[in-house]
Amino acid sequence: MKFRSVHRRRAGRISAVVVTAVVAAGLVACTPKPEGPLPAADLFVSSFAQRKFDAAAATTDQADRAEDVLKATWDELQAQSMTASAESAHVSGDTATVDYTYEWHLPKNRVWKYTGQLQMGRRDGDWKVRWTSTDVHPKLGDTQKMALRTTAAPRARVNEHSGSDVLVPGVVHRIALDAAKAGNVVQVANALSAALLRFDPTLTAQSIVESATATKGDYPVATLRQDDFDQVQAQIAALPGVSSQDEADLVATDRSFAPDLISQVKKTVIEDVDGKAGWSVVTVNANGVDTDVLTETPSQPAPSFSISLDRPIQVAAQAAVDARPDQTMMVVIQPSTGAILAVAQNKAADKDGPVATTGLYPPGSTFKMITAGAAIQGGIATPDSTVPCPGRIEIGERSIPNYDEFSLGNVPMATAFAKSCNTSFAKLASEMKPDALNLAASEYGVGPDYDVVGIPTDSGSVPPATDLVQRTEDGFGQGKVVVSPFGMALAAATIAHGSVPTPQLISGHPTTVKGERPPITPAMVDGLRGMMRLVVTSGTAERIADQGEVYGKTGEAEVDGGSHAWFVGYRGDIAFATLVVKGGSSDNAVAVTRDMFAALPEGY
Repeated sequence: MKFRSVHRRRAGRISAVVVTAVVAAGLVACTPKPEGPLPAADLFVSSFAQRKFDAAAATTDQADRAEDVLKATWDELQAQSMTASAESAHVSGDTATVDYTYEWHLPKNRVWKYTGQLQMGRRDGDWKVRWTSTDVHPKLGDTQKMALRTTAAPRARVNEHSGSDVLVPGVVHRIALDAAKAGNVVQVANALSAALLRFDPTLTAQSIVESATATKGDYPVATLRQDDFDQVQAQIAALPGVSSQDEADLVATDRSFAPDLISQVKKTVIEDVDGKAGWSVVTVNANGVDTDVLTETPSQPAPSFSISLDRPIQVAAQAAVDARPDQTMMVVIQPSTGAILAVAQNKAADKDGPVATTGLYPPGSTFKMITAGAAIQGGIATPDSTVPCPGRIEIGERSIPNYDEFSLGNVPMATAFAKSCNTSFAKLASEMKPDALNLAASEYGVGPDYDVVGIPTDSGSVPPATDLVQRTEDGFGQGKVVVSPFGMALAAATIAHGSVPTPQLISGHPTTVKGERPPITPAMVDGLRGMMRLVVTSGTAERIADQGEVYGKTGEAEVDGGSHAWFVGYRGDIAFATLVVKGGSSDNAVAVTRDMFAALPEGY
């Protein structure tokens, strides 16, 4: 580190002459004392910068006092390094001032630079620094010291599509049990379970005892929000072996609002919610009270995160699926943007994980949306084309029936779609190329992999079918075709929007798509829209006709032990897919969807 003294020419300036002492071969040259205050000032600031506190203090007229203050300054500022220079001298007889510049390098790349003046005095020809706290900072009083302060930045919040907060900065309390310190661990576990069961029904005394005794040291029992902790603090405080530790965290504003999904969002954003802390250097008096701010850099809060879930839609969808005893789930996507507006599944479905977005099921007749689209694209049929709808049809070695073997005779494809004729779409699929359904599915967004940050997804699988029977079965959603509610909601959104939207959940975290999504043709979109509207006005989804201009397709997929009930479609800028696992009639899925729409506020 180099330190420099700057000498400027001006009238009356005293020139400093420095003669270097050389010792060689036992010969010592005599050096006259340097003139002017700058050499002494230069030695003071350079020694201060190099943490040579005794050397710096020796250049002053109050060495002991100066050394203590200089050392304390470095300690209180938590300084990592410092550069200093002594510059212009202003001499008046035996007194002088010397300008100084200090630049402190503080923790976390903080830099603080300022200027001041050293008071100098000469006695018997020697210049010394007249000690005062202003030699450290021009605003520092003699009984004061400087200290570094940090100001934490407010943590970011997470809000949903309609603007309300879902995660906010808060405090959580982590409750732990050390079985070795508990004494009668069973008795303690019973008391702890009694206090915490209201927050987590799985925290039985037995489970606590088994886990705590198998753990050396603290076993983490539960994490409580501040308001929950306040309710039980007195109960658990006296329990031997039980401890609690509080820490800053993001806290859900509503425990019932998509708890699993919000938990995933929290894990995704938690590393980025802290803004840049602010800092200041203050003066502190002899009583330890901050008296002045010498420099200040305000904190920079991190911007809030937004997630695409829409509170009214999520609440309505969750209430609708919760009303069913069977595994029931619903995914809602905004066609115009790809925003995931709701992901709801009931407790029965929760047992199998995030099945609304990753569970793969045969789609049944909802897949006729894709078969019809492939027929239009392949020039095999249009909505107005006449197709057969017998009660049963033989294709290859497969005999395909309609539900209860109903028969419509020869009808437009739009009618066969609205009434869900298996035989019509099995026949259409049998006339297609092996990869026709696979290609059409990708045009609807089904098949590619979507890496949606914050939520696991699987859109489904539609393999090419060279085998005639497989292709025939695939045509009405049986065979080897499997989809998720997420994938079918994306297909419905594609028809509503006219192209495949890219699903997304967290703003600023783009979705990565792997797999081809060829553009869907206008003829496919126009044809499907008209046919899906007929399903509601005069087909299998008339139950929901009172909920506005709904477009949809019902489906029942046969599986061992029953059949899955599906309803897929859109209304305005809301696309949906509803599945009731082994729910029997598709009317049950229509009813769940109707409940969701009926619960939405006016204007949705």
